[in-house]
Parts: sequence; structure tokens; C-alpha cells
Amino acid sequence: MFKHLAALFFVLILSVPAGVLAQDAAPLSEVKVDLWPEFDRPSMLVIYHIILNSQTSLPFQMALRIPAAAGEPHAVAVRQPGGGLFSIPYELQTEPGWTRVIFQATTPEIQLEFYDPSLERDGNQRTYRYTWPGDYAVASFGIDVQQPKDATGMQIKPGTVSVQQGADGLMYYGMNVGPLDQGQVFEISIIYQKTTDTLSVSDMTVESSAPLEGPFPGAANIPGILPIFLGIIGFVLIAGGAFWYWKSGLRDETPPKERHRRRRPAASALVEDARDSQVYCQQCGKRALPGDQFCRACGTPLRINPNQ
Repeated sequence: MFKHLAALFFVLILSVPAGVLAQDAAPLSEVKVDLWPEFDRPSMLVIYHIILNSQTSLPFQMALRIPAAAGEPHAVAVRQPGGGLFSIPYELQTEPGWTRVIFQATTPEIQLEFYDPSLERDGNQRTYRYTWPGDYAVASFGIDVQQPKDATGMQIKPGTVSVQQGADGLMYYGMNVGPLDQGQVFEISIIYQKTTDTLSVSDMTVESSAPLEGPFPGAANIPGILPIFLGIIGFVLIAGGAFWYWKSGLRDETPPKERHRRRRPAASALVEDARDSQVYCQQCGKRALPGDQFCRACGTPLRINPNQ
């Protein structure tokens, strides 16, 4: 009897596909949620940083729910191996209280952003409730809450949070939730006091958290400008060369080759005159001044006497 049960057990084990045994139970290896109230809008900016399980085959179709009040997501993107974020297409399906964002993940890292207008105000008090609807099992789930500018008395319930100051000067409240099963809903409440309507982004220089895609209005079209730019450079070089050639002609109107081809002046021209000495260099043809013994142009000894 024992032998039959053991044989049946091994048959059942072998019948399970190897991929199922090797794959982690959670298709999402990590989910980190950034909650930034009153950052660049008077609402809650929610940013999902998602990493798929290493065993997940790509492309992987995902469907994440966001609050219906948020409307369309601000960004749906994947991170390329080089580190850049690139937007990907998505579809929306509405259901009571939720909007389901459906897309194909082509890389293991995904970023989804939306603005939730459900941040409530009661005088100086702000209240917000965040809900993870449990669409997928997650091996490691965490939350970071940014304390807005001019805010005080930040409370996050329930759970234990760690507090640290970010490079932007704002305080961040971190919560490590741990693993979550599929269908397991997780909620927290955020309460703080704020006496102004100043947005956090007003005092900092920030880069867009959404992927940048072109072309942008007013942006330079480099491929279109390049031929014009090269044409201008060519025209300037040609004009400069022509100007240099013209200036060099003014300095010396007799080309060098013509000077070397000029013959020695006739003997009748070398007759001394008391008022003017018509002596020319027998090497380069340069006219000498009275009293010169050597050519002022090439230094050749002058033949003062035509019979030399």
C-alpha cells in the first residue's frame, strides 16, 4: 500500500510543469508607492514603482485599478535597460469606483502615475485615504509619503513609519508593509495640518516625473537645421577665402612666377643717370635704389656694371 501511495505522489509531482514550480507565487516582485500631497497640484500625486518577478515572461499584460475620480493616468511607462522611461499605450475600462488601466509591460520595471482629487480639506486639516485594491500578489510592498511644504503634524495610520529628510529638503515617511496576497486590500490614512495653499514644487527645481516625448512646441528640429547651418558655414569660408585672396593681391600685384620669368633689363636701361639709377636685380627683377649693392627683395648682389 505504501509503495502505491509513493508512486502516486511522484506521478503528481512530475505532472506539475517545471515553470510553475520555479515561479514565485507573487507575479510582482516589488511595489513602492509614492504619495505626494499638494506637490504640483492641489491633489494627491500617486506614483507606482513596480518590478515584475524575474520568472515573468515578457511582454506581460497587466490591469491595475486606480480610483475612478482620478480619470486617466498621468503616465504609464516602462524603464529601458539604459535607465530611461518610455511611455507605452494603454486602455481604460471603467467599473464602479475604479478605472482599470490595461497595458503590456515590455520590461520588468513599470511606472504608473495619477492624480487623485480625493484629498479632503477641513480648515487647515488635510485628510486622504489610500487603498491598494489587491489586483496582484506582491512579494514586497512599501509606501513613501512626502510631507508637503508648510505642513505640520503629519500622521500615517495604521503602521509604523520611518522619517528622514530628502535631498529636496522635505520630510519623507516610509512604511515597509511586506508581502501582500492577491485580493488582499491594504489601506492607510494620512492626516496633516497646513495653513497655506503653497505647492511643494514652488521652491524647488524638479524634472518631470512623466516620460518626456517629442517633438515639443518650439523645440529645435536638429535634422532640419543642420543643412542650413552647414550651408552658412560654407558660405562664410568661401567669402573669407575670396577676401584673403583679394587682400594678398593688393600687397603684391606681380605674381611670383611672373617675377621669376622676367628677363634682365636691356643694357641701355642700365646707363647711369645723375638723377636716377635704373638698376634691376638680375635674379628677381626688383628695381634697386641708388647706392644699393644688394637686392632689397632677395639679397642677390647687384650687377651695377652691365658687363659683370
